Amino acid sequence: MDAKARNCLLQYKEALEKDIKTAYIMDHMIGDGVLTISEEEKVKNEPTQQKRAAMLIKMILKKDNYSYISFYNALLLEGYKDLAALLQDGIPVVSSSSDKDSGGGITTYVRTVLCEGGVPQRPVVFVTRKKLVNAIQQKLIKLNGEPGWVTIYGMAGCGKSVLAAEAVRDHSLLEGCFSSGVHWVSVGKQDKSGLLMKMQNLCTRLDQDESFSQRLPHNIEEAKDRLRILMLRKYPRSLLILDDVWDPWVLKAFDNQCQILLTTRDKSVIDSVMGPKYVVPVESSLGKEKGLEILSLFLNVKKADLPEQAHSIIKECKGSPLVVSLIGALLRDFPNRWDYYLRQLQNKQFKRIRKSSSYDYEALDEAMSISVEMLREDIKDYYTDLSILQKDVKVPTKVLCILWDLETEEVEDILQEFVNKSLLFCDRNGKSFHYYLHDLQVDFLTEKNRSQLQDLHKKMITQFQRYHQPHTLSPDQEDCMYWYNFLAYHMASANMHKELCALMFSLDWIKAKTELVGPAHLIHEFMEYRHILDKKDCAVCENFQEFLSLNGHLLGRQPFPNIVQLGLCEPETSEVYQQAKLQAKQEVDNGKLYLEWINKKNIKNLSRLVVRPHTDAVYHACFSQDGQRIASCGADKTLQVFKFETGEKLLEIKAHEDEVLCCAFSMDDRFIATCSVDKKVKIWNSVTGELVHTYDEHSEQVTCCHFTNNSHHLLLATGSSDSFLKLWDLNQKECRNTMFGHTNSVNHCRFSPDDKLLASCSADGTLKLWDVRSANEKKSINVKQFFLNSEDPPEDMEVIVKCCSWSADGARIIVAAKNKIFLFDIHTSGLLAEIHTGHQSTIQYCDFSPQNHLAVVALSQYCVELWNIDSCLKVADCRGHLSWVHGVMFSPDGSSFLTSSDDQTIRLWETKKVCKNYDIVLKQEVDVVFQENEVMVLAVDNKRRLQLINGKTGQIDYLTEAQVSCCCLSPHHQYVALGDEDGAIQILELLNNKIFQSRIGHKKAVRHIQFTADGKTLISSSDDSVIQVWNWQSEEYVFLQAHQETVKDFRLLEDSRLLSWSFDGTVKVWSIITGRMEKDFACHQGTVLSCDISLDVTKFSSTSADKTAKIWSFELPSALHELRGHNGCVRCSAFSVDSTLLATGDDNGEIRIWNVSNGALLRLCAPITEEGASTHGGWVTDLCFSPDRKMLVSAGGYLKWWNVVTGESSQTFYTHGTQLKKIHVSTDFKTFVTVDNLGILYILQILE
Repeated sequence: MDAKARNCLLQYKEALEKDIKTAYIMDHMIGDGVLTISEEEKVKNEPTQQKRAAMLIKMILKKDNYSYISFYNALLLEGYKDLAALLQDGIPVVSSSSDKDSGGGITTYVRTVLCEGGVPQRPVVFVTRKKLVNAIQQKLIKLNGEPGWVTIYGMAGCGKSVLAAEAVRDHSLLEGCFSSGVHWVSVGKQDKSGLLMKMQNLCTRLDQDESFSQRLPHNIEEAKDRLRILMLRKYPRSLLILDDVWDPWVLKAFDNQCQILLTTRDKSVIDSVMGPKYVVPVESSLGKEKGLEILSLFLNVKKADLPEQAHSIIKECKGSPLVVSLIGALLRDFPNRWDYYLRQLQNKQFKRIRKSSSYDYEALDEAMSISVEMLREDIKDYYTDLSILQKDVKVPTKVLCILWDLETEEVEDILQEFVNKSLLFCDRNGKSFHYYLHDLQVDFLTEKNRSQLQDLHKKMITQFQRYHQPHTLSPDQEDCMYWYNFLAYHMASANMHKELCALMFSLDWIKAKTELVGPAHLIHEFMEYRHILDKKDCAVCENFQEFLSLNGHLLGRQPFPNIVQLGLCEPETSEVYQQAKLQAKQEVDNGKLYLEWINKKNIKNLSRLVVRPHTDAVYHACFSQDGQRIASCGADKTLQVFKFETGEKLLEIKAHEDEVLCCAFSMDDRFIATCSVDKKVKIWNSVTGELVHTYDEHSEQVTCCHFTNNSHHLLLATGSSDSFLKLWDLNQKECRNTMFGHTNSVNHCRFSPDDKLLASCSADGTLKLWDVRSANEKKSINVKQFFLNSEDPPEDMEVIVKCCSWSADGARIIVAAKNKIFLFDIHTSGLLAEIHTGHQSTIQYCDFSPQNHLAVVALSQYCVELWNIDSCLKVADCRGHLSWVHGVMFSPDGSSFLTSSDDQTIRLWETKKVCKNYDIVLKQEVDVVFQENEVMVLAVDNKRRLQLINGKTGQIDYLTEAQVSCCCLSPHHQYVALGDEDGAIQILELLNNKIFQSRIGHKKAVRHIQFTADGKTLISSSDDSVIQVWNWQSEEYVFLQAHQETVKDFRLLEDSRLLSWSFDGTVKVWSIITGRMEKDFACHQGTVLSCDISLDVTKFSSTSADKTAKIWSFELPSALHELRGHNGCVRCSAFSVDSTLLATGDDNGEIRIWNVSNGALLRLCAPITEEGASTHGGWVTDLCFSPDRKMLVSAGGYLKWWNVVTGESSQTFYTHGTQLKKIHVSTDFKTFVTVDNLGILYILQILE
């Protein structure tokens, strides 16, 4: 240090020690690189303020000239102007040099120029924002030595001043453009006398040798002239930086033909001056990574070591540079206050986040309120109105036009003033504008205007009601989406409970909103405002919430289902049903078709929520450890995360390049792992969706993944088709251990509750247990041995062990293979229990309940079962999925479980509710008789009981128990015929339960059975290709034998004749009296799937797997017409009553209507959607025309009614299950009966 500087410092040492507070002074000096963190700590350790100042000065005296200059500038910036003046004479002269010093690569020349110009040092903690700095520098270069203005603008605390200083911290820019120096003036909010003082200080700094004048200017005009002369004559190539400009008149005072860089919150201030103008807007957020970097620098730790609260703080303040820096500085002094400062942010306690740096405002709320105070009086109230806006919501202009009752242009003018002052942000969306507030501004306004909020929300609702009716909002209205999303929020906040209940309990509102935004947001609102809605009517609230939860998978699809028809399927006591019935009756009068499900009271829906997050099969779904979220993955290559209560989507990630097979939450819920057919394992941040790690050491598809149960030392296990298991430490880039031992694909793996063992299941037929610490195999259980018998050579049997699950105490483990569940003791490896599910289908997945005694099992035949492991008894069947169920999992507390399926849905079930309702379900082979005003249904249930059900009254008569494969009623309900799986045939007389047994049965299972019109003869067909005609009263038999393959079905004709069709491609006509084959039609190359006969019995149709249908005359050997055009198997056909039309349906869900006389195509119904999915939910399996041939009903994945004239759908009835085999229709076309694949019976009646 120069002697002059040293002496000056020693001379005024006592005055300095008495007055200065060292904390903020040291911030600046550390930023300049002249003081180290350890030196700062040494100063802080001194017991009193005076001793801390003495220690700092002692350190400076041992340093160089730059330390003196840094100390001098720090005094100026922290308001110690009188003390700085004492040191001014001692400021050393620093030689200009382009050599780099240790100060972050900044040359000594740059440091000298900026020190002399009073430019603030870098903050103690600094992160680069290169893109913005470059933008400012490019604009400064554009000035090209000519007078002009570069404006940096943005909201309070976005880092404008730091960016301005950083832009001029560049050697080539200063040397090339501003060789006469840079002069910084901190302007702030000033009156004229304050501004004059600023200008006088600048004049003094620029004219230190007093060569132009020995007295200070007396007024602003004189100061403006003095500055103009100084800048032109002494500093012609200099840059004047005006920091924090608030008023246009301030700029006029500096409008003196020089180059100016200014920072402001109000970009309109530059409208008052002339010359070239360039603007650089500064976004309000640093971004998450930059924010975390600042916090890590303040605390001197790695970003990865920051606690979870760091992420929450960045999220809460939206990365505001000011807030992050304020909190970072506070945490440096109080490193244990993470929770405290996060809580202050969350609770909007901005006053407690107080000054801890050189920022001009004492607390965060002051920094924001000063901007609002500067607004014109006539628009301040409009800004107050914005207090009711929600975070992250962009509001269309039209909403504010309604709120303020003003024209669009007037509203846009007001809002533009807010935008200019960085109090509001604007997005242009096509021709319209959308406005939004920064989160901090929302919090500030909410806190400031808390007492007015209710009235402000009420004003919003009142204005809305003047302009709109809720359910009449049109999607083409600019403000439509805003009202659908936030109308309920405003009503609840306004305490308008009556209006809120009327809105939420309106089927019109439900219909309108779900059509636009789907059901999840509505379910969320029912949860959010439950405390209000329950006051009105708890049951009604429950009705609507359950309706949305259980129909969500339908309400989110296109084409949008008829919500009134869905409502008619609700219980008759439900408010949803009553509103639907009222609307339906009104619409029926205008020709609309609706169906009443008259036997629905016997049906219990056991799911509590159904969601459809994927566009393809869902392979796996799992709960978060806190039970609040669900993650799912599947064939659409995505990872989805949604709320457990509502199904509201939180994340959607395109996770892999191929199907995603498994996903898992970490124990602390911070991460989600996914694994895929693409051989990769990926780790994701469960909140933000950011990719954390990618591992690609497996050589085949990765089938499973599971985290340890202890979050202190997080490990991930993965299994693959390459037969290896791998353990991954998330802190390492490579696999920690590879476990060898399986000889085929690893299908599943699970850590034991204490994380000491890892269990794995494989296609090699074994369950293996591995020691996690050593990664060595500890035990191997050969599950395959439990399937071997004496006839099967061991090498010929394939046993794939699908999955396993630990008991909560870790003492037992269940294992699934084929159609069995095994329970093993971990310590002895002994088999404790074996459960045979009794199905031909395979167990896909199983999970052990946290309560230890229950296991949930997923089966490939679409159903899910609950088993009591202790008693080995089935507790419940859970039916609802429409395809294979791939995964099941209990919630962490066992109160509910989820199931995931090929049908693209995930269902949530309540364990207790399911266990209490073990439903009786029917087989799909039923017979229906319509007689006068009665509907009688003959069916077999899952307990092998034959039921006779009165469709109108619901009365059930249980007739007998048998292995029934098909059944039918005699025409007058006197007898019941049964065919069983072994080929036996019986007739039961209903009056006295007398049984008649056929002496000669079939060799294989009986598939179809039917009485003749007089009830004396019974006809049956079987898998053995023979049709049997049994006169059961005379015990006479006739056998119709000519088909080469199984008979698909038959139909009785007049005059004791019968039409049959077969897998052999032929249709044959028989005499049932003589058994003689009268006609033989070689119809198709493939299987004949169906036939129908015209009412006049002159023609019949045939359809085939060869994708064609044909129309035949009974009198001609060749087809009248071959009907081509279907792209799938043509599975069914039906003539109209007048025999002029024929309808055909195929496996792609397509229906075609043909002209019988010439074979021309008249109509195409159920076209394939753009995504390639059938609009009929699957195969079309049955068709029937109305007597007037104006309507057609079809069965498939669900039921549809069609307008024959237009080919358009008139109504859709969504059954709970799918794969309807047949639709039974009354002769008046008013009653319809079917059974879905879940065994649910539907008796439907047209509403009149």
